[in-house]
Formats: sequence, C-alpha cells, structure tokens
Amino acid sequence: MINAALSVVASIPSPQISYIDLGPLRIHFYALCIIAGIIVATLITNARLTKRGAEPWVVIDIALIAVPLAIIVARIYHVLTHWDFYFGEGKNPLTAFYIWEGGIAIYGALIGGAIGAWLGCRWTGIRFTTFADALAPGLLLAQAIGRFGNWFNQELFGLPTDLPWGLEIDSDNAAFPPGLEPGTLFHPTFLYEVIWNTLGVLVLLWAGRRFRLQWGRLFALYLIWYSGGRIVWESIRIDPSDVFLGLRTNVWAAIGGVILGIVIFFVQRRRHPGFEPSPYVPGREWTAEGTVQSQNTDDFVDVSEPPTSDAVEADATSAALSKAP
Repeated sequence: MINAALSVVASIPSPQISYIDLGPLRIHFYALCIIAGIIVATLITNARLTKRGAEPWVVIDIALIAVPLAIIVARIYHVLTHWDFYFGEGKNPLTAFYIWEGGIAIYGALIGGAIGAWLGCRWTGIRFTTFADALAPGLLLAQAIGRFGNWFNQELFGLPTDLPWGLEIDSDNAAFPPGLEPGTLFHPTFLYEVIWNTLGVLVLLWAGRRFRLQWGRLFALYLIWYSGGRIVWESIRIDPSDVFLGLRTNVWAAIGGVILGIVIFFVQRRRHPGFEPSPYVPGREWTAEGTVQSQNTDDFVDVSEPPTSDAVEADATSAALSKAP
C-alpha cells in the first residue's frame, strides 16, 4: 500500500489534453501560455517604466512592433535549426507555419524582439537601455509562464530518470523516445526552467534596486542568468537538435548569451558610470498633462505688453472723474 502510494506521488503527470474546441475554433494551451506571458511582461514593464517617469502605457506602442517580430523570428530560428522536421522526403513544408503545435526558439524571440523594441523606442523616444532594463524581470517571468506550454504539449523533456519528480510522458506521444519502456520517467526540464526563471526574477528585482543597475546592465544580468541556466537544461534534453562541435545549437546560443551579457555589463559600466538622466532620449521627453514647465509658462504668466503712458493717464483721469461728486 505504501509503495503504491509512493509510486503515484513520485512522478509528475502530464496533461491529457493540450487544447479545447470552441465551436470551429481550436484553442491550444501552448498559445494561451505564451499570451499570458506576454500580458504579464507588458504589465510589469509598464509599471517599471512609469515609475521611471515614462508615459503610462507607452510600452504598448513598443510591444506592437516588438511582439510580432519576436514571434516571427522565433519561429524562423526554430525552423532553421530543425530543418529536417519540415523539409525533405515525406515532410510537409507547410507545417513550418503550424506554430500552434509548438516550436519557437527563445533566442530567435530575443533577436526579433530586440529589433522590434529598438524600432519602437525610436518611435516613442524611450531610451532603448531604459526599456531593456524595465523589461528584464517581466521577460524572465514570461518565459517561466511560457514553459508550461511545453508541459501541455508533452515536449522538450530531459533524459530518463528515476528521481521522485520524474515527468510522465505518454508512450504513444510522438516525442516519446523509441526503445524505452512505457512508464519511463524523464527529467522535467520545463519545471527546472520555471523554477530557475522565477528565482531569477527575484534576483533581478533585488540587484536592480540594490545596485541601481541602469544603461542596459540589468538586461545584461538577465542574459547571464537565463543563458547560464539554459546551458544546463539544454544539455540534458533529448529532443532532436542540430549538433555543432559536439554541442546542441541551443547550447552554443546559450554560451553566446552569457558572453554577450558579460560584455554588455562591463562595457556599459565603463561607458556610463552615472545614472540615466531620463527614460527618454534628449529632446523627446514626455510631460504629464497639467505639469508646469519653466520653459512653457505663457498660460500662467501675463506676457502682454505693458500699457503706454497715454493709456495710464486716461485710466487715471477716468478714475478721478468717477470719484467726483
């Protein structure tokens, strides 16, 4: 009895459904996880930018460009690094567009999102480094939320394990490795990344407040934290991937992320030893409605020409006559 109970508890079940149908519309939980992450990241970034003095919800203007580009480039990156999945004998090239079935690469999303965010910052006048630092904690939390999509799809799990938190995968699942016994448990790499990313959010918030990390240095710390963990999780995953010099392509991408984060951190610290003067680039500052600016005081000060001497004498004569009996 006790052993049976332990066998049930000592594993993580996978969901038996990955979508729901609402009439003719099929909604995939994978997509819902991605959307939830985007919403959470937007809310957190808005709060952080507004606190810095930016126009409330200016993040929406930036996200309108950054989010679509992030998704498009993330899919392109995934297809290019998993070419045999979609092209070749017996393959349907159209499945390269079936993004709802899973398959977007976070480093592709970072590349596309960075381009889109830079364009959005140029449009709104927000300093790019300010936006990146404001985004970092919310982005990491969004990635944690998005990983639950892999759980619903029963994909991107790790090596077989007998640890008590092993992940159950249906043996008839296309991702189940051939040759293994049904009931084999796997490392829940999605859960590892959820925990790592959530812990990283707390670290970023603490470090940003404690050390006043600006000029892109908080985003650099995000790159180091996320990519450092990704090197480990990617190394124990068993899903097919292109291999270069003995390492999966995403391991190389993660190593590059760590190096890039270190370079950005120290270069920006040397170039900008002080604090950012404003969340806006010079000449594009936003002022809240009703705020008085010293250079725009026409509405609050009488700037009309002083009366002439003739007008003053006329006013004095009129006043004297009005007082006469």
